[in-house]
Amino acid sequence: MKFIYSIPLTVLICLLFSGFSYAQSSDTTLTFHRKKIDSLDQKLIEILGERERVVKEVGIYKMKNNIAPLQKGRFKQILDKNVKMGAEQGLSAKLIISVMNAIHKESLMIERAVKKEEE
Repeated sequence: MKFIYSIPLTVLICLLFSGFSYAQSSDTTLTFHRKKIDSLDQKLIEILGERERVVKEVGIYKMKNNIAPLQKGRFKQILDKNVKMGAEQGLSAKLIISVMNAIHKESLMIERAVKKEEE
């Protein structure tokens, strides 16, 4: 009689451990992907920092050459180019426009601040 009960118990234990193993595997996969996202986020921040430093240089140039911070034609070129590149990466135009508008708004604030500092 003990033998009959031990078979289902053994099967149950095997099933439980296989599920546990799958859960660990899923957690490991999730952890891997989260670390990758963290790394990509860090790169994004570094690139934004580098971009901001260049924007400051552009602000200085514009100030010295009496060029207004806002150049509508230039921003339209940037927006169109980036929407196209975003589409090639499978990104929505809405996302790209939102991100580029936020970046552009910050860039204008930086350029205006540079102009005020130099006056």
